[in-house]
Amino acid sequence: MASASLCRPSINFLLNSFIHQCYDRRRLPPLLPLSKPIYITSGSSLKRTHQRKRPLIQKPSSFRPITFRSAFTSSSMESPPQGYRRNVGICLINSSKKIFAASRLDIPEAWQMPQGGIDDGEDPKDAVIRELREETGVSSAQIIAEAPLWLTYDFPPAVREKLKVQWGTDWKGQAQKWFLLRFTGEDKEVNLLGDGTEKAEFGEWAWISPEKIIELAVDFKKPVYKEVLDAFAPHLH
Repeated sequence: MASASLCRPSINFLLNSFIHQCYDRRRLPPLLPLSKPIYITSGSSLKRTHQRKRPLIQKPSSFRPITFRSAFTSSSMESPPQGYRRNVGICLINSSKKIFAASRLDIPEAWQMPQGGIDDGEDPKDAVIRELREETGVSSAQIIAEAPLWLTYDFPPAVREKLKVQWGTDWKGQAQKWFLLRFTGEDKEVNLLGDGTEKAEFGEWAWISPEKIIELAVDFKKPVYKEVLDAFAPHLH
């Protein structure tokens, strides 16, 4: 009996350690693997179709929501929630592993990475190609990674009211699928007038560090940007 009682603390210690590891709330699934690189070229065409070779949402092996201790929060999930506009985010890096960022025409002091809404029936990868061209004029890029989960952020009340008038829909915020792309062209390809299909959104652009892009982002996007850059960190160093 004495021998058995001496063993109990060791067993409990191992069980507690195992449980602690299994319920680590800060652990995220790995990036979704790409079967092969996806290239965007000036001659390629966008195919908007309801038929897909792979599911729209890739379910990771595990999922843990993340809560941020700040005035603005984001959450990560396997599928976009109701009431949030489906959106793609584009983290475009150059050969020096700096990130493309641009200042907004309506808020010049706010810089951001390109992003845009996903059309009905559109695959997120097609949306990435389209939005990159529409907002930056860039067609020379390669998709190298995809964030495993959808990330959401809420609009501040004033922004929500402004966008309600602009879009005609009262969205709570945006649910974003983020992609990492490598720029394979030359800087002269960048044209903030875009491809001419949409109204220009940006006034200036630059290649900047991950730390700087978080610093220059509007407050309600900072938590999402931190998660995106953490997910893509292996490609940024």
